[in-house]
Amino acid sequence: MSTKELSRRLNSFGASATGVVHNKVNELQRAGIPILSLNVGEPDFDTPETAKEAGIAAIREGCTKYTSTNGYAALRQAIADKLLRDNGLKYDINEICVSTGAKQAIFEAVMAICNEGDEVLIPVPSWVSYSAMVTIAGAVPVLIPSKPDYSLDIGRIEASITSRTRAIIICSPNNPSGAVYSEESLRALAGLAIKYDFFVISDEIYEKLIYDGLEHKSIASFSRDAWERTVTVNGFSKAYAMTGWRLGYAAARKDIIKAMIKLQGQITSCTSSISQKAAVGALCGSQSEMDEMVSEFKIRRDFVCERAARIPNVSFVKPHGAFYLLLDVSFYLGKSHEGKVIDSAVSLCEYLIDTAHVAVVPGDSFGVEGFIRIAYANSMDVLSKALDEIEKALLLLE
Repeated sequence: MSTKELSRRLNSFGASATGVVHNKVNELQRAGIPILSLNVGEPDFDTPETAKEAGIAAIREGCTKYTSTNGYAALRQAIADKLLRDNGLKYDINEICVSTGAKQAIFEAVMAICNEGDEVLIPVPSWVSYSAMVTIAGAVPVLIPSKPDYSLDIGRIEASITSRTRAIIICSPNNPSGAVYSEESLRALAGLAIKYDFFVISDEIYEKLIYDGLEHKSIASFSRDAWERTVTVNGFSKAYAMTGWRLGYAAARKDIIKAMIKLQGQITSCTSSISQKAAVGALCGSQSEMDEMVSEFKIRRDFVCERAARIPNVSFVKPHGAFYLLLDVSFYLGKSHEGKVIDSAVSLCEYLIDTAHVAVVPGDSFGVEGFIRIAYANSMDVLSKALDEIEKALLLLE
């Protein structure tokens, strides 16, 4: 066996924390150990019937060949119609690229926009993969703490802008905090992007999962200048419970999309033809199943917040979107049980999965230490049992 090392690039970023936890849960379950999973950002609902039927029809009709790299024209038109109808965004179908999940679209946007040494602003808490994507592109992630309520800190963002600032990545509703960025803050951010001439990569994958009468706003809708500087990313995993179909998309001005298509052509070519047909069914069919899912998520959100509030010495900010709750568990760091010292949220998560058989994700992965992320994308029965076990395990720590 050769002793030559692998690419040094691999040492510049870690494995996806959510993926690591998910893999461990699968291993434990295969070994016969039941785990209460509050770690995965995946709706436990079924894919809508309109999407399933369209996917089945695609198979039966022989739509199983390569498509154009940027996706079926019919799907891109359906996406363009959706963006105009729901977000007030006007895009030609050649300003849209269909990708293998929104994750690929974000990565391609970063690669298309950034050069070596560029800086990319990332408000934290943020999704685990943003920083790694920026690093792989040879750019530098600049993490900017959000306000205590997880809203954007426009002052801090502006203070972090330098001559090397190339882009900012935002996600609203936010993973992992569930924060929904206000129109006022997004307009202020658009103003900074225009003033200092940098791009905005807007991850809007959770846009439909909003509660309490709040509204989602697409930053690209505010002005032509904002539109020209924004890559709007979305997909079908969350709103349509289509995680396994692996389908997302980006919309941006033509030169950006052309660059992303160029990259995608060398990586995956097109995404699944069957998934694309299913996505047309999802967009063009009844939205009632999605509406029912959102209503159920609100019920779960309310339950999880009420139950978590009764756990001693933890705190949280009530989320208004997505399906996550960030719990401040810093009180329990430094404590121990049976010789195991809990010195970080990472070790606390390990302790919870070993002791309580509950899987959650450490906040360190999202840029916030002393927190754990709970996903309430699971049944009320699982949520109730899991929170009971979390409380029991925490109270064992001394």
